[in-house]
Amino acid sequence: MKIAVTGKGGCGKSTVTTLVAMALAQRGKEVLIVDSDESNYGLHCQLGMDLPGDFTGYFGGKQKVLGDLMLSQFSKQFFNETWKLSDIPEDYYTEKDGIKLMASGKIHVANEGCACAMGTVLEQFITHLQLEENQFALLDMEAGIEHFGRGIDNGVDLVLMIVDPSYESLRLSRKIADLAESIGKPIYYVLNKVTADNRDAMMNAVADPGKVAAILPHSTEVLQAGLMGQSLNGVDLGTATLADFLISQKVK
Repeated sequence: MKIAVTGKGGCGKSTVTTLVAMALAQRGKEVLIVDSDESNYGLHCQLGMDLPGDFTGYFGGKQKVLGDLMLSQFSKQFFNETWKLSDIPEDYYTEKDGIKLMASGKIHVANEGCACAMGTVLEQFITHLQLEENQFALLDMEAGIEHFGRGIDNGVDLVLMIVDPSYESLRLSRKIADLAESIGKPIYYVLNKVTADNRDAMMNAVADPGKVAAILPHSTEVLQAGLMGQSLNGVDLGTATLADFLISQKVK
């Protein structure tokens, strides 16, 4: 199953992606995490892994990819056949405890241009990625909804939106629901950073309370780990139950 993990900036996409991946791996699943946020430099720390090289490097680097796209009027096909997890080149992923991490690309210097090259390669990769029965791919998407515009979500099986206790996030849940529905993808919500004081308000304001797959509590442990750039190994917010839910969706 290929899952797009979406939401606004700071809602906890990387945290939930990390903890769900760990729970899936503990259940004997082979997991690929795709870091598709060019401005995120913390996901690999939460996993306790090294940041892999930009996947655009496999195709000559960002500038080469962008040049190829411009010459082809953005019709360039970088993948001509299906890929399996075992086909990902070793130079472009790191691995630990049954989890592979790859990164579509990062912004490294000022004025290097847009992220179109990384988005195009990622969109084609997800479309051509063929998973086996016990394999999951979790895409930690960039903040917001631009990835829907790039067509990256067209290749996933399910959209998982992380919703934090803010008006912006709760309002965005409706927009992402509309976008997911427009491309025929089921969507579920994870309410994150929930307290006794905000739980009812979040449930009442999210786009569809019947699609809430998990409610995760506010955690000072997670906040401290994020502040220090530490691994989340051993942290349990209830994401094991969320992992079981996703497994159940896969077998339907």
